[in-house]
Amino acid sequence: MSDRAARRTGEVSHWWAEVGPPEPQDPLPGDLEADVAIVGAGYTGLWTAYYLAEMRPDLDVRVVEQRYAGYGASGRNGGWLSASVTGGLDGYARTHPRADVARFQTAMNDAVEEVVRVAERHAIDAGIRRGGTLLVARNAAQEGRARAAAAAAARWPETGARLLSADEGDARIRVAGTRAALWEPHCARIQPARLAQGLARVVRERGVRIHEDTTVRSIAAGRVETDRGTVRARHVIRATEGFTAGLSGERRTWVPMNSSMIVTDPLPAAAWAEIGWEHYDTLEDFAHVYSYAQRTTDGRIAIGGRGNPYRFGSRTDLDGDIPDRTVRHLREVLCSWFPALRDVGIAHAWSGVLGVPRNWRATVGYDAATGLGWAGGYVGTGVTATNLAGRTLADLIAGERTERTTLPWVDQRARHWEPEPLRWVGIHGLYRAYGLADRLEARGGRRTSWIATAANRISGR
Repeated sequence: MSDRAARRTGEVSHWWAEVGPPEPQDPLPGDLEADVAIVGAGYTGLWTAYYLAEMRPDLDVRVVEQRYAGYGASGRNGGWLSASVTGGLDGYARTHPRADVARFQTAMNDAVEEVVRVAERHAIDAGIRRGGTLLVARNAAQEGRARAAAAAAARWPETGARLLSADEGDARIRVAGTRAALWEPHCARIQPARLAQGLARVVRERGVRIHEDTTVRSIAAGRVETDRGTVRARHVIRATEGFTAGLSGERRTWVPMNSSMIVTDPLPAAAWAEIGWEHYDTLEDFAHVYSYAQRTTDGRIAIGGRGNPYRFGSRTDLDGDIPDRTVRHLREVLCSWFPALRDVGIAHAWSGVLGVPRNWRATVGYDAATGLGWAGGYVGTGVTATNLAGRTLADLIAGERTERTTLPWVDQRARHWEPEPLRWVGIHGLYRAYGLADRLEARGGRRTSWIATAANRISGR
């Protein structure tokens, strides 16, 4: 395998490099008053503003963003418009009626289609291709997890997931060593930055002002304090996801977990003929330290996974820098899946942060008494969830009781993460345990390693 490093690293992401990163616009001009102040111009903030402008065009809605719309995870993610419910349906069924949990999954399925509809309605060219998700099992232990996942899916027909044989999996994408696969239909591939860019355009066209290049320092009932002034508003929405820990008083609310990606040079036709991937499925494996990938709009493979999972003190790296060792690891995974690509060049490597609550479940909520709302903690599955969250927040702000406002994730609370250094030691220890479990299983373990089982119990996943 070639040991070449990525020719380009950091600089936010390949997605933004492809379309050209925007110059920040309309910084906050000073103190002002508005009806709604949304902190963060990622997908959550943009979708909330979009639906508020649709429901209540009379409201003065302001979005405050530290750099530019889509600068965070929304412009760096793997491009999976997936209906996956963070935390799992069985987990929710232990605390909520089964019918409500099934309704949650159905709402996520609909959110996939809603994003497609909005993109078509507003001519947002986000490179959307429906293909579902293929999750491949490449050793005996992973095959056991694939079969267990299929059994769980049988209890939740709303997912539409089904087990595939090795031959059936290969017919979709030829991943070396596939023993079985799980295919889920409710997913589409997207170009993330194009979606963020298009949403920002549409929101501005609807009269919402996005104040970029404005850093928020603290949020409180009725006010948002920034480096350029104070925004006073009846409704204040925190939509900061992986950057939440940087706000005053929020250090232990959600951990900013790092995820890293590389993207190859465009592949020749012969390589695609060998790999297949004609249906544009998004791709993932059943490893504990899993990797995820997509076939891009311009004929590359973008693949991601964990590099340095967490920085001490919940620090975030703003511009997506990535160490060479992480590039090498992701190349190894790529070439393990597709040995024919051992000499492929790596065009760009980058990283970003995602928000992880202590219970590993996303949430959306609003306190009518204070006017404070929030959404996030998507644990890496937020591209679709942000749309449902935005619609839900718009309903809650408008005082509407809808099917969305009674879903199981609404007003869910999680305890704070442990203080440092316990937080750093615990997170890095758990990921080392998952990595060890993967290595043991790859060497011939027939069942899921007890190390991974113990790590799941300790982490609360």
